[in-house]
Amino acid sequence: MSMPLRISDLLARPDLDLSVGYDVPPDLLARTVEAATVSDLPTPGKWLQGGELLMTIGLLLPMEPAACRAYVRDVAEGGAACLALGLGQGLPYQSAPEPLVTAAEEAGLPLLTVPDEVPFIAVTKAVFDARAAEEREMLQRAFATQRRLTAAATGDGLRPMLAEWTAATSVGAAVLDPLGRLLAVGERGAAAPPREARELIERVAARGLRGSASSTAGGHQLEVQPLGARRLRGLLLLTGRPDGAARSVVPGLVSLLSLELERRHLRDEPERRRRSALLSQLLADEDLPADRARDLLVSAGLTAERVRGVVVAAGDDLRQAADRGRERAPGAATAPAGSSAADSAGAEGAAYEMAADLALAMPGGLVRVADGTIEAVVGEDLDIREVLGRFAPHRPAGIGPSVPPEAVRVSLRQAAGLLAVSRASGEPAEARPSGTSRLLLDLGDSRTLHGYADAVLGPLDLADNGEELTATLAAWLETGGAWDATSRRLGVHRHTVRNRLDKAMDLTGRRMDDPDDRFDLWLATRIRRGDTPAPGADGPR
Repeated sequence: MSMPLRISDLLARPDLDLSVGYDVPPDLLARTVEAATVSDLPTPGKWLQGGELLMTIGLLLPMEPAACRAYVRDVAEGGAACLALGLGQGLPYQSAPEPLVTAAEEAGLPLLTVPDEVPFIAVTKAVFDARAAEEREMLQRAFATQRRLTAAATGDGLRPMLAEWTAATSVGAAVLDPLGRLLAVGERGAAAPPREARELIERVAARGLRGSASSTAGGHQLEVQPLGARRLRGLLLLTGRPDGAARSVVPGLVSLLSLELERRHLRDEPERRRRSALLSQLLADEDLPADRARDLLVSAGLTAERVRGVVVAAGDDLRQAADRGRERAPGAATAPAGSSAADSAGAEGAAYEMAADLALAMPGGLVRVADGTIEAVVGEDLDIREVLGRFAPHRPAGIGPSVPPEAVRVSLRQAAGLLAVSRASGEPAEARPSGTSRLLLDLGDSRTLHGYADAVLGPLDLADNGEELTATLAAWLETGGAWDATSRRLGVHRHTVRNRLDKAMDLTGRRMDDPDDRFDLWLATRIRRGDTPAPGADGPR
């Protein structure tokens, strides 16, 4: 591996016969020379880019000490690696003048002298050849590394590529999933990502595919790159400082890792379908025994004692695509053939991609796409709001109450009923035992109120005699909880009324003796009846 061209390398070349103008410290002679240039301007600094070997014959070099220091300061501030003075017959100087030597030494700027027999072009060519050799060697290393990575990509999984990268560059590498969980590392036995990388990983993950980030923390040079084609599939964490050759290969590494993650995503599709079918099986039986429900959840790896239903409105794009198709007149020039179908297919594909992201983030992966929504079952301990904020941002979402596994259909029904509330509030709506009715009265629009009613009475809608239970509940509430009056109104025995109400309370998870619950149920039944309460109307007693 070639090293960058340094001042000491030029001094070591006998064909150049360069000399130092004073006793230059070794650390200054170790400066990298990026280019060579010639200038006899009195203030050449603004024309420099940094790292140059600046050569001059000193035609306009001032000899007054103050002016000479100003000249040297201008060269140093311009970023020059060193200053070289040409000597010889017919030139202004046959040796380095004392004011220049003193000024250079004070400024910490290496000063070289070029003998009469060595033209400046020879020095320029030597620098150019060394830099060209360095870049050629860097490209060869980059091509070799890229070939090794491409060959490793035909292997099994992520680790072969990361191992080849680390072996070729000495830069640590790890691939994480979108939640920051480790998938593979380049070295066997390598430690988990440093704690300092966590904030950087979360920042890049939150931005999706929109950009990378780097930082130096805890003595580590850290860099995070997003992986994936159209959606974020993972994250690449580099620990170390890649040199020029390694840096040029990073885009290729990102592409190969992204391809592998996309391939893994497709390979996991049958498992996602199996879990979707498992969720459908869990929801299909209205009277699913408790032990059977728990067995289904455990088979998916979800062992929580209580679960919640979650519904995300992924169908808005599907409905908008259909609306656009209906708005286009048949044969219109602006409606290409099949464009509506293409829009719908694209929106449906986006819904399934979002469902896959949520399945990855939800233990158990019990997620399915159904009727323009994404339905999921999660353990009650999962921070579902964080998951929705990451993988379904700005989407209407309902979160059902915590229930035993056998009652998950009830939780999902209530979650679906909260979608209208979520659309109105702009954030996920969560079912709570009480207190929601006041919020809904404040919101006030019909769509929101009916969504609320569906959330409260949804469990009754799923029952075989749901209409009968709802009617009995409404009559009992409207009579102020009078059993005999309810019995007479419905024409049934009071014991029948009590049995129906007991079942309604069991299904909804409410209590007849809780004033908040009674108010929620009363308001929901009034909304269903099409009679929203007027200001000042009496509620349930």
